[in-house]
Amino acid sequence: MSVADTRNGAASRNAGLVIGAAITAAFVGVAVIAQIWTPYDPAALSIVHKLQSPNLHHWFGTDQLGRDVLSMLMAGAKNTVGVALLSVIIGVFIGVPLGLLAACPPRGAVDELIMRGNDLVFGFPSLLLAILISAVFGPGAVNAIIAIGIFNIPVFARVTRGGALQLWTRDYCLAAQVAGKGPIRISFEHILPNLVSLLAVQGTIQFSLGVIAEAGLSYVGLGAQPPTPSWGRMLNEAQTLAALAPSLALFPGSAMLLFVLGLNLLGEGLRHRREPPE
Repeated sequence: MSVADTRNGAASRNAGLVIGAAITAAFVGVAVIAQIWTPYDPAALSIVHKLQSPNLHHWFGTDQLGRDVLSMLMAGAKNTVGVALLSVIIGVFIGVPLGLLAACPPRGAVDELIMRGNDLVFGFPSLLLAILISAVFGPGAVNAIIAIGIFNIPVFARVTRGGALQLWTRDYCLAAQVAGKGPIRISFEHILPNLVSLLAVQGTIQFSLGVIAEAGLSYVGLGAQPPTPSWGRMLNEAQTLAALAPSLALFPGSAMLLFVLGLNLLGEGLRHRREPPE
C-alpha cells in the first residue's frame, strides 16, 4: 500500500469519526434541550390541528391527535438517549468488574462460573427479558433500562475479559506481580486503564443497539408509556396512517436511522484510532 493510499484511508476514517461525533453530539444536545424546552407541549392535544403537513408553525407537521411532531421527536430523543445511556452504564459498572475478575490469575472456577452465567443471560434476548420483567413489574422505561442493561452485562464482561487476558502477559503486569501487588489491584491499576479505549468503542456499539432496543420495546408497548413520547411508539401509531400521512413514520424512522448511523460511525472511527497503522 502506498503512502498516498494510507493517508487517504486515514483521512476517510478521521472524517467518519468527526461526522459520527457531530451527529451523536447533535442528538444528545437535542435530548438535553428537550429537558427544558420544546416548541410545544409534546403531550398537548389539538384535534382541530390534526394531521397538518409541515408548515411555519409546525415544522414537522402534527399527528392524528394534533400533537406537534417536532416536539414529540425532541422529547422522544430525551427518552431514547436516557434509556440507552443508562443501560450502557449498567453494563459497564457490572460487566467490566466481572470481566476483570474472570481474567485474574489463576482463573479456574471463578472464570468458569462468570462465563457460564454470561452464556445463560445471552440465552434470553433483551426483548424476551423485557417481556418477562414487564409481566412481573409492568411495562415502563425503567423496566426497559433494566432489561437492556442486563443484556449489556455479559457483552462488557466478555470484551473486558478478552482484553484483560492479553494484557496479563505484558511485562508491566509481570513486574507488578513480582513487586507483590495482588491480582485485583493489578486489574484496576494496570489492566483497566489500558482497556478504556476498547470499552469506549464497545460502549458506542451498545449505545446504538440500546437505541434500537428501546424503540423496539416501545413499539410493542413495553417501553415508555403514554403520555411520554417515544420514537418506537410514534412508529407504531403511524403505521395505520402510512397512506394518509407518511411523514408521521418518516420523521421518527429517519431520526432513529441517523442517530444509529452517527453512533456506528463514531464507534468505527474510535476503533480505527486504537488500531496500529499498517
